[in-house]
Amino acid sequence: MSARIYSPSRTAMQSGTAKTGQWILEFEPESPLGIEPLMGYTSSSDTRRQVQLRFSSKEEAIAYAQKHSIPHRVEEEKKPKRRQVSYAENFRYDRKIPWTH
Repeated sequence: MSARIYSPSRTAMQSGTAKTGQWILEFEPESPLGIEPLMGYTSSSDTRRQVQLRFSSKEEAIAYAQKHSIPHRVEEEKKPKRRQVSYAENFRYDRKIPWTH
């Protein structure tokens, strides 16, 4: 039973950074998913895969894992690269690729 500690990035539907500062401790799956023969649903006997613990900082998540003797790996937070573009860039006369409608 090992765990993964990470900070989720924003979804494609978000333009801001709300609800992205949390850290999540999530258990790695121990058994593969199987298909139930009667209904065809995807199922698993591993109930820990449903657990997600949320922390406000990376240090709290690591301390929790160490306190409960859970082997873990930390995935560092990926900061988005912001490109500074002004509105005037649309109307530059020396563009390398012409822009038209």
